[in-house]
Amino acid sequence: MRLTIIGAGNLGSAIAKGIVSKSIFAEICVTRRNIESVTYLKDKGIKVLSDNKEAVRNSDVILLAVKPHQVKAIAEEIANEVGNALIISVITGVSLSELNSYFGSAKRIIRAMPNTAIAQSESLTCIAVNENVTAEDKQLTNTIFSSLGELVFIEEKLMDAATVLGACGIAYVMRFMRAMMQGGIQIGFDSKTSLHIVTQVLKGAAVMLQNEHTHPESEIDKVTTPQGCTIAGLNEMEHQGFSSALIKGINTSFQAIDGIKK
Repeated sequence: MRLTIIGAGNLGSAIAKGIVSKSIFAEICVTRRNIESVTYLKDKGIKVLSDNKEAVRNSDVILLAVKPHQVKAIAEEIANEVGNALIISVITGVSLSELNSYFGSAKRIIRAMPNTAIAQSESLTCIAVNENVTAEDKQLTNTIFSSLGELVFIEEKLMDAATVLGACGIAYVMRFMRAMMQGGIQIGFDSKTSLHIVTQVLKGAAVMLQNEHTHPESEIDKVTTPQGCTIAGLNEMEHQGFSSALIKGINTSFQAIDGIKK
């Protein structure tokens, strides 16, 4: 099969790099108006074009990774070349009904929201489908995104929330890691050692929850001893609004999606 990714920005390129080694598609093509910045993808066996119409011609799967305000114009440009291809959109805030109106109500369309860890095959991808999508389409989608991490099928009404928690969440975690790393430097570690400790601690915490299926608070209880240094640090973080700030930030991102759609 042949995959075309329209929009070789950060996410589109990450998907291409993540999937190229999985042997799912015989050919992978990406498009970008200015191809100079993505010519390095050619060395990975990925075809690079600037012509969207040429790129989608005879494709089995077309993945849209453009900006929300660009999707209507892109649809008008490639509509006559789409044929019977499965359309997958990773565009923030553009609904299935909007995509149906752009490409036609009979098209098989899927919304997927991965994150940039997809380039490392460690994404969490949330997926919603329209009524035309077949069981075979779902299986193909499962094959694609499970090879790039983990996936969950959700109702479309939760897609904006999935965008914030699953995709924006990478940035939230990175900011937390950066702050933790800076704290490590302040108490004596050099930056390289501090980063190494923080990344392994975060990995260990995530694997622990995944493997043990426990709640974060129960694991916190195992580390906090009476009058100990862990509870002292946690309480100070809460006094400074740590959890509240994070929850407010997630909610603010969620509210901002309405602005992205306009």
